[in-house]
Amino acid sequence: MGALLSLAGSKSGRNEYHEVSRNDTCKRRRMSSCTLEESQRLIPNLPDELSVQIIARLPRICYFDIRLVSRKWKETVTSSELFKLRKEIGRSEEWLYLLTKIEEDKLSWHAFDPLSRMWQRLPQMPNAVYEEEYSKVSSRFSMWNMVGPSLKIAHTIRGWLGGKNSFEQMPFCGCAIGAVDGCLYVLGGFYKTTTMRCVWRFDPIQNAWSEVTAMSASRAYCKTSILNNKLYVVGGVSREQGGLIPLQSAEVFEPSTGTWSEVPSMPFSRAQALPTAFLTDMLRPIATGLTSYMGRLCVSQSLYSWPFFVDVGGEIYDPETNSWDEMPLGMGEGWPARQAGTKLSVVVDGELYAFDPSSSLDSGKIKVYDQGEDAWKVVIGKVPIHDFAGSDSPYLLAGFHGKLHVITKDANHEIAVLRADLCSNLGSLSPRSTSLMPSSLLEPSDTVAESDAVVWKVIGTRDFGSGELVGCQILDL
Repeated sequence: MGALLSLAGSKSGRNEYHEVSRNDTCKRRRMSSCTLEESQRLIPNLPDELSVQIIARLPRICYFDIRLVSRKWKETVTSSELFKLRKEIGRSEEWLYLLTKIEEDKLSWHAFDPLSRMWQRLPQMPNAVYEEEYSKVSSRFSMWNMVGPSLKIAHTIRGWLGGKNSFEQMPFCGCAIGAVDGCLYVLGGFYKTTTMRCVWRFDPIQNAWSEVTAMSASRAYCKTSILNNKLYVVGGVSREQGGLIPLQSAEVFEPSTGTWSEVPSMPFSRAQALPTAFLTDMLRPIATGLTSYMGRLCVSQSLYSWPFFVDVGGEIYDPETNSWDEMPLGMGEGWPARQAGTKLSVVVDGELYAFDPSSSLDSGKIKVYDQGEDAWKVVIGKVPIHDFAGSDSPYLLAGFHGKLHVITKDANHEIAVLRADLCSNLGSLSPRSTSLMPSSLLEPSDTVAESDAVVWKVIGTRDFGSGELVGCQILDL
């Protein structure tokens, strides 16, 4: 009996031991599961939904560092959902993206954050080779052929490039740039001696370049603008058997579908009204500017025979009617022109601004278009632009944070971003406002443009060495 009781007790003890072991194992599993769940969260002890709300409120400049925290953090800050949330809660930021030519055969992009005043260099644009398209060109020297009996458009392009045959060496030379749906686009240009159809897109969220659907026509020096969240491309020149031909065609890119659609060609009605066939043959129409204004595309146009340019107003495209109409006379003929007849403008808070270099090499004026009176009016009488006659683009215009900006080089050859602050917004001129202007951008007798009631503030500078300005875009993310 004792042996039996002893055996029963032994069994009971083993059973009790095994029961305790299973409970302990379950507890450990639960603890391990909780620990694993915590380790997989963005921020320990917080639901990921709340963590994403916190991350969305951080300055975007921080994302370059916090993506290094972990793989999950990187996935979060490179997701389109995060940037959609930033827009919904009003935390999106406008950055300036600047394209420069830093060497004879190299283009480089840089991003500028106006809030932190910090610069970021973008990955290098792909040095893609398009031998298939290039092989269609019979001879590189035929590029200098005449288009018609008396027009050498190549000399015009050579003039735009400061007298250098850069397109023989530099991929994307003569490209156009645009920004739509949160991405940068680089379109066309030259590869060796032929014009290209290729389109490259830079996604700042992924910090990477990718090739998208090519344009229907090869183009260089075309004009771009954004309307209704679509990228429009007009004009430019194309390489054909007889040389370079100015284009009247236009097309539009839909970023949501990645497709191109045709737009009716520009009529160039003023060019058709020339009094003689000789002038018609001598003067060729070309688009010299493009901007989106009041829900329509405004294209300024010129007739040229190098080195002469004649402004002939322009035409306006209405997407509602899918048709072109003549630009108002005052708008077209008064649109200020810069080097080689090209025209630069920017829309800020619904107002159309343009820079008029006038006759001075070291200053200029800002004009605004008065739609009611169909006239351009001076709103800023002096802009501190230095004389860089050899530069392709000695200045650029940009609009962000609801204000007009000028990008140029100072006397030290550093690229400077200038913001125009009206004194009415400042209340009065303060020593601090004046002190923000470096002496290299001011004349001794004119520290502030008081007569224009404007203060130019330098919000950012960068030493690009001998780099030249090419173009700029604004992205809001």
